[in-house]
Amino acid sequence: MIKICIIFGGAGYIGTNLTKHFQDLKLFDKIIIADIKKSDIYDPSNNEFFECDVRKAIHYEFKDEIDFANSWIVNLAAIHREPGHEREEYFDTNICGAENINLFMEHYGFQNLIFTSSIAPYGRSLDQRCEKSQLYAETPYGISKALAEKIHQNWMYQEKNRKLIIIRPSVIYGPKDPGNILRMIKSVKKGTFFFPGKSREIIKGYGYIFGLVESISFAMKHKDTLIIYNYAENPLLKLGEMCDVIRNKFNIKRPILQIPSWPLLILAYFIQIVSKITKTSSSIHPTRVKKAGFPTNIKPSWLIENGFEFKYSFEESIQHWEKISSEDFE
Repeated sequence: MIKICIIFGGAGYIGTNLTKHFQDLKLFDKIIIADIKKSDIYDPSNNEFFECDVRKAIHYEFKDEIDFANSWIVNLAAIHREPGHEREEYFDTNICGAENINLFMEHYGFQNLIFTSSIAPYGRSLDQRCEKSQLYAETPYGISKALAEKIHQNWMYQEKNRKLIIIRPSVIYGPKDPGNILRMIKSVKKGTFFFPGKSREIIKGYGYIFGLVESISFAMKHKDTLIIYNYAENPLLKLGEMCDVIRNKFNIKRPILQIPSWPLLILAYFIQIVSKITKTSSSIHPTRVKKAGFPTNIKPSWLIENGFEFKYSFEESIQHWEKISSEDFE
């Protein structure tokens, strides 16, 4: 019998890096990537791919004799860009996906599940949030992720030998990721980055991709049958301190200006109206302006209490990133 790992949503950024991490550690005899598109690192000698839409019933025929009790399922499949989708899309994918993956695991007898949730279920708060904090999800994305957590917990509680790891990652960044952190770095370099309101002093939770995947293999070794943990680097810098690191790293002398939030909001609304009229798209959106000025101070308490080593400060992560993929910063 062979030990396998099926990664639903494995063709995305986290899935691609998690696959590489598992391969480096030689944790599984085979990794199966299940997604609506093929992974960029698909290699038939090391893993399999099958086209899968988790919104529908999942059917797969195993060619090998599988050790289901010691194999793992990873649920990364999600609609997460916010804004960017219709309200119902978040629920259709995040909730139906969790339910269909549960049915798939029950059918074959899988015992171990990793689910990437989000910090969105915490909702907006000026206070620091840890795993014991109450959830106050406000958006379709946050609500659907909170419900998906409960759906997977219901699966776990049905049998005593089942294990569930729920991860609530903050903003994840790293090599080849074009997301928020890289956009901020490029904006600071171009001189187009501004602090909305008093955002210089707020903490926006962030996590380096290499630290995230290391935390997952760390949690897999832990004896607890239910683990819920936040992933953010520890300690976190304030937004102004992050920008100082960027300016020092790239030798940027010009200061970053602080602008009241309301002009930026008006500009964002105006751009969205123009975009609708001209049928074009723009990344400048009122929701993003509001989010930019609000803290997401996330504490990874479970990892801290259980002795996880945080290897990547923000400065160290940028240095590590540059060694791997310096062209990202051009």
